[in-house]
Amino acid sequence: MLSNRFDSYGTMKKWSEEVWELAAPTYGKIIEHPFITELSAGSLPQEKFRFYLRQDALYLENYARILSHIASRLPDKEHVTSFINFASAGIVVEKELHASFLGGEIPPVSEISPSCLLYSSVLQSFATAPVEVEAAAILPCFWVYNRVGKEILSMQTGDGNPYSRWIGTYADEGFTASTFRAVEICDALAHGTGKATRERMTDAFLLCTKMEWMFWDSAWEMEKWKI
Repeated sequence: MLSNRFDSYGTMKKWSEEVWELAAPTYGKIIEHPFITELSAGSLPQEKFRFYLRQDALYLENYARILSHIASRLPDKEHVTSFINFASAGIVVEKELHASFLGGEIPPVSEISPSCLLYSSVLQSFATAPVEVEAAAILPCFWVYNRVGKEILSMQTGDGNPYSRWIGTYADEGFTASTFRAVEICDALAHGTGKATRERMTDAFLLCTKMEWMFWDSAWEMEKWKI
């Protein structure tokens, strides 16, 4: 996928700047989705939020393995360390968040929704792609969540939102730092690779940003298998 790789001053943009511009329409749809707007308002039905959390718990089981797989493939030791940290510390925080809302209940794999399974399968499909592409595919799970968390937090006017802990987790400075680090690594990987791989990185990022929309939409609809 081709994009405008230069800014108004003729300076080449970072890959992350390019790709976020391309993903902006999808992100706009995400932030306008009723799941997100009602979560922001505190009016999201509890059953929809619990459905989302149960699917997210199933998703994270796969996601942690993918982060570890990327770490095992990266040539730069500092990048390896960062991805190992993403796979350990970050996952622990999210599992604690799930436990606080679900009471430690672990959903059975048989509950996985079509969209959750699709997203997990899409990520797994990049395991044999260049590591740059696999890293780009997981980036929306950092970047979109961080942007959504911060945007929702900026709209909060009081302490009465029952989802304030979820909002705070993804707007937190620690998660923001991890997001910036993931973006920085992907920029370094994009800078060090060729045009074809860079374009594959862009395609992977855009696809997985759409998967983020689908994940929230499936929770809003409380998606079921049709057979």
